[in-house]
Amino acid sequence: MSILNVTNLSHGFGDRAIFNNVSFRLLKGEHVGFIGANGEGKSTFMNIVTGKLQPDEGKIEWAKNVRVGYLDQHTVLEKGMTIRDVLKSAFSFLFEMEANMNEMYGKMGDATPEELETLMEETGTIQDLLDTHDFYIIDTKVDEVGRALGLDEIGFDKDVTELSGGQRTKVLLGKLLLEKPDILLLDEPTNYLDEQHIEWLKRYLNDYENAFILISHDIPFLNSVINLIYHVENQEINRYVGDYDKFQEIYAMKKAQLEAAYKKQQQEIDELKDFVARNKARVATRNMAMSRQKKLDKMDIIELAKEKPKPEFNFKEARASGRYIFKTDNLVIGYDEPLSKPLTLEMERGQKIALTGANGIGKTTLLKSILGLIPPLSGTVELGDYLSIGYFEQEKKYESNISCIDEIWEEFPSFNQYEVRSALAKCGLTTKHIESMVKVLSGGEQAKVRLCKLINRESNILLLDEPTNHLDVDAKEELKRALKAYKGSILLICHEPEFYQDLATDVWNCESWTTKHI
Repeated sequence: MSILNVTNLSHGFGDRAIFNNVSFRLLKGEHVGFIGANGEGKSTFMNIVTGKLQPDEGKIEWAKNVRVGYLDQHTVLEKGMTIRDVLKSAFSFLFEMEANMNEMYGKMGDATPEELETLMEETGTIQDLLDTHDFYIIDTKVDEVGRALGLDEIGFDKDVTELSGGQRTKVLLGKLLLEKPDILLLDEPTNYLDEQHIEWLKRYLNDYENAFILISHDIPFLNSVINLIYHVENQEINRYVGDYDKFQEIYAMKKAQLEAAYKKQQQEIDELKDFVARNKARVATRNMAMSRQKKLDKMDIIELAKEKPKPEFNFKEARASGRYIFKTDNLVIGYDEPLSKPLTLEMERGQKIALTGANGIGKTTLLKSILGLIPPLSGTVELGDYLSIGYFEQEKKYESNISCIDEIWEEFPSFNQYEVRSALAKCGLTTKHIESMVKVLSGGEQAKVRLCKLINRESNILLLDEPTNHLDVDAKEELKRALKAYKGSILLICHEPEFYQDLATDVWNCESWTTKHI
């Protein structure tokens, strides 16, 4: 049974086409991985099928009475609502049913025998629905999902407007999972989750009986939960049965076949053109030349898709730092309350350290405390000599209408236009992206703009806060290669073991010093 049918969809932004006459079908119980490079239109597709965006052309048809749950990172959460309030709002339709049922009970005292019978029937139906949807154990279910996602550690009574990006995602994900919709639409759900909660989500999705569409650049996670791939590339969406590894195998084979057919056809075209050119003027061979020209005119020309620019990250390196990068003495980090025990840590030149552990335990706070962006609650941080620090923030909101070119020019005023464009192109951005405003780019494209700033400034110590979030597979691989080749020191927060395992010289598990209960 088809849950969603998309037919002849075309859409674009300005003169930039995103989809051209594409079709898509989702069947009951299908677990779909929706993949493609940054900026190919994956999130745009989600916004179109959920009605947040009107397509230029095409039809979107949902099956009747289908409940859709969409994990959208940009959902606005109301001030004054607690985490528990948001989670319980997953059951708002049940609370409305209960209110209707209570209203009916109120009418029973004054009802005629016929009306009473109707009311009894309707309240009985509602009561059955409430029982089926576990209405009377809602608090237990909220606690169960909240604990699984680590929300109990943040505090169920915390105002949702005070949460970090990662904590917001967990709350929205928790609400979505409690709603148990007929189809889940998940846009990069693992970006802000730590390893432990990614494992929990993996188990949940494997047991999920309904359909879901998952956008993710986390390949091990993707492979473990999906059975179908839809690949978005060059304004098309193509379907592949199997996981990501199977898709890569078939995709490479199709690409090789197309290239072989293209070469063969080009050779044939050259031979036909040569024959026509040599024989069209001679009376004896003019008919044969005309016949070959007709063949050329009728030929379906094979076109190879334009290769997407692959990012190239090469960090500019400053002179070597002193022996020690930093030393802390009984450092306690936090805002209003301590997030850590007193920490006495040190980092030496050449170390590449990965900071791991659950969300909300203070990894980002530690980075900011070392940088001096946040004052410590107590203790000291001593930075080493001759440090040239490069800092990559996990998230940055772009509110203004600044273009990519101006964003880089502000940072590097001495660059000419060619140097600015060249720097952005090396990070895998096309001319269309480079000339766009930063705020309209996808999360992955914005990350590439921020990386462009980082690699073009000399550094000998990199502080990187979840740099792989939003990056596509090619960009992730290239970033890993560049960080391995970097001769300076690195302090990296990352939730993807396959990214940091053979890059880091040391792994610091921050759960060993946090004051939070894990």
